[in-house]
Amino acid sequence: MEKQFYVYILASKKRGFLYIGLTSNLPKRVWEHRNAVADGHTKKYGIKRLVYFEVFDTFETAGHREKQLKRWRRKWKDELIEASNPDWNELYYEICK
Repeated sequence: MEKQFYVYILASKKRGFLYIGLTSNLPKRVWEHRNAVADGHTKKYGIKRLVYFEVFDTFETAGHREKQLKRWRRKWKDELIEASNPDWNELYYEICK
């Protein structure tokens, strides 16, 4: 099986603080955020809810998308999330199935 890469968005709550990241193991990485394994932005602001993610076949493509999303205006990020997850529901349990 080919390795996949994920660009993901975490939120503290609906329309709360956001974090955009890149990983090759989404369930593990989100678990680390949820359990405040590392100090930083997500731990400081309680950003634990997975609300959006995209899947890529290459690290380069995922890295490009991550950088693109980080440059976006906040309104565009909210609209992106709400297009597929209008209630900002927690997606962590879905990816762990």
